[in-house]
Amino acid sequence: MTLSAAGHDLTPLTKAQIDEKAKMLTAEEKHVLLDHGTEHPFCGTLLDNKKAGVYHCRLCELPLFSSETKFDSGTGWPSFFQPYDPDHIRYLEDGSLGMVRTEVRCPRCDSHLGHVFPDGPAPTGQRFCLNSIALVFEENA
Repeated sequence: MTLSAAGHDLTPLTKAQIDEKAKMLTAEEKHVLLDHGTEHPFCGTLLDNKKAGVYHCRLCELPLFSSETKFDSGTGWPSFFQPYDPDHIRYLEDGSLGMVRTEVRCPRCDSHLGHVFPDGPAPTGQRFCLNSIALVFEENA
């Protein structure tokens, strides 16, 4: 088992485990998480969420982002300036759409989450631009 600094299991799921968890997803969730799709801007259910809590991967429930790092980027997707734990995000170069971007995925189940851009606020200067449909929000008790 591989643990993150925050104490979460980062052991990659097997294809069989991912397939089993994917049975619970809607067609749209599968399109974004498994087929690397993107939801339309300004339509995600978590865009305007102002509650305190943690945003988890919809497929494997790994904590990804804290509400403390969420900000309104005006882009139409939930945005964060840093992950819950640096090891809870996997980065890949994405050359689709005729441009080079940095895709962010869940390191445990390889689900597509969104992209990160170097135009965010201090202190990191990063903008993690995520699909609401890729996330599940758990409000603090």
